[in-house]
Amino acid sequence: MKKLFLVFILAVAFAFTAQAQQISDNAIGLRLGDSDGFGAEISYQRAVGDNNRLEFGLGWRDGNNFSAFRILGLYQWVWTLDGSFNWYAGVGGGVATFSIDGLPPGSDDSDTGIFAAGNIGIEYDFNIPLLISLDFRPEIGLGNFNDDVDFDIALGLRYQF
Repeated sequence: MKKLFLVFILAVAFAFTAQAQQISDNAIGLRLGDSDGFGAEISYQRAVGDNNRLEFGLGWRDGNNFSAFRILGLYQWVWTLDGSFNWYAGVGGGVATFSIDGLPPGSDDSDTGIFAAGNIGIEYDFNIPLLISLDFRPEIGLGNFNDDVDFDIALGLRYQF
C-alpha cells in the first residue's frame, strides 16, 4: 500500500510539472477599462522565470470626478488552465498624480499619492504573437490619495516577443 501511495504521489508531481508552460519573455500593449470611467494604460510584461513575470503600466484615468496619470508595477504568478488559457494573480503598487473636478476656482485641485494593487485575471495566448486578457485589479490609495477601494476591470491586448 505504501508503494502504491508513493507511485501515486510521484505521478501527480510529474503531471503538475508537465503542465507548466513557459510564458513569453516580453509583451507590450494596451490595457483598457476602469471601474467608474475610462482608463487607458500602456502595459509591458517581462518574464522573470518560467511562470512569473513583472508588469509595468503607464496610464491615464478619467473618472466621474477626477482624472489621473499613473505609473504601476506588479509581480505576477501565471498558471496554465487548459492549452493556451492561463490565469494569473499578482500584487504591486504605484504612484499617481490626480486632479479633482468640481472644486471652487482657486482651490488646489491636484495631488500626488501612492496606491497598493492586487491583480487576478485570465488570458489567452494565440498561436500568433498576440495575448488577450481580462483582469480584475482592486486598488487602494494610501496617504492623501483616495482611500476608497477601486475595483478596476480591464481588457488587455499585447504583442509578445
